[in-house]
Amino acid sequence: MEPPPQRIVSLVPSLTEALFAFGAGERVVGCTRYCTQPPRSVGRLVKVGGTKKVSVERVLDLEADLVVAVREENPREEVERLREAGVPILLGEPGDVAGAVAFLRELADRVGAPETERVLGPVERVVGRLRAETGAEPKVFVPIWKDPYMSVGSDTYAHDVLRLCGGENVFGGSLRYPAVTLEEVEGAGPEVVLLPDEPYPFSAVDLPEFYALDVPAARSDRVHLVDGKLLTWYGPRMAGSLAQLSALLKV
Repeated sequence: MEPPPQRIVSLVPSLTEALFAFGAGERVVGCTRYCTQPPRSVGRLVKVGGTKKVSVERVLDLEADLVVAVREENPREEVERLREAGVPILLGEPGDVAGAVAFLRELADRVGAPETERVLGPVERVVGRLRAETGAEPKVFVPIWKDPYMSVGSDTYAHDVLRLCGGENVFGGSLRYPAVTLEEVEGAGPEVVLLPDEPYPFSAVDLPEFYALDVPAARSDRVHLVDGKLLTWYGPRMAGSLAQLSALLKV
């Protein structure tokens, strides 16, 4: 068995948080400028660019012996340049909740994490409980961008989160991130609208536009501003995120 890496660079904000939760944070030497958790710890790390624009040279200067990346967020060209330079890469592609949990276990194993079960045990228990639950499935609309509005399709992690938490994604018949109009949203008739604060920073100023729509969500006051991490971050916060979203969709 190869020794665990001692100089880790994470190119994924949620996985940076996971590495610290797993007890491997002292071995993380670099991350992106979007890596914000845990705040005090990531503040000391060298920043190697953004998730979509990574400085290969800065990663190489850090003499990383493991780079953690995912296909969804990180550019293939830069990941391949690092691999060609001899840097070991752990590359994930979690498209659903089960895949995210499996990749987190793979990450924990790769870094020799001492706190794997403490972090992932609660996540797996919540996932198991939600899978066993039955009940009404409210139709949900989640925009992730504006001008144009974009939503999430069936091959995304966020879609599977909604499904697991008991919601029906109104644009689940599409793939990836479909552009939609507000007229199409009205036609889909969502019973719940979730406005996340990332990647697009939806805020209170956006509420009137959605309450003006002729949809059940507006009529029943079920247009909610939410932390975008609930829908898109996989890691130690998953147990709480899934439980919170499930409760929100049931109200």
